[in-house]
Amino acid sequence: MFVIMCILLIILPGPDTAIATKNTLTVGRTGGFKTILGTCCALLIHTLAAVVGLSAIIVKSAFLFSIFKYFGAVYLVYLGIKTLWALKQNKTTASDIPAESKYEGKSCFKQGFLTNLLNPKVAVFFLTFLPQFVESGSQSFLPFLIMGITYMLLTALWFLFYIYLLDQIRAFMKKPKTQSVIEGITGTVLIGFGIKLTMEKA
Repeated sequence: MFVIMCILLIILPGPDTAIATKNTLTVGRTGGFKTILGTCCALLIHTLAAVVGLSAIIVKSAFLFSIFKYFGAVYLVYLGIKTLWALKQNKTTASDIPAESKYEGKSCFKQGFLTNLLNPKVAVFFLTFLPQFVESGSQSFLPFLIMGITYMLLTALWFLFYIYLLDQIRAFMKKPKTQSVIEGITGTVLIGFGIKLTMEKA
């Protein structure tokens, strides 16, 4: 039941999916893989934080929750604006595309890592979802660790498949008109996720 619920939650589109999509289409399969590696590293930190109780502190503290919330929201809006700006620049001159792709390739890991790490909803998820699968009165350290790692591995497997699928149709997706539409939508979605995150309550 835990695995089934994880799979259903993982495949729901969110900021991680948006940033993985953008980086796969603009940089390629390698960019997508680096993005997901960053996401999984952030999930590992969330898992360890939940195990030692840091996530519980963040969730219970409105101040700390707000700090994570607004930092995460600002970062998502920044990525969205950056994507839309790059789209505008690419329309202006095609010679800028290789340099932009090279820069994006170097920052894919950081984008995947920070997008997930600065999302307080992930901390809330670990503290509300995982305990439902732990027996009352039992030690939570090992079960939390196992479930957190399981969730991280399932996330990696899903996105490896997703990135591979995107890469297969990349030739079509890389057409200037198609890419303009995709990047425009992705940039708008990232800004939307950032604005939505500011409205989340602790």
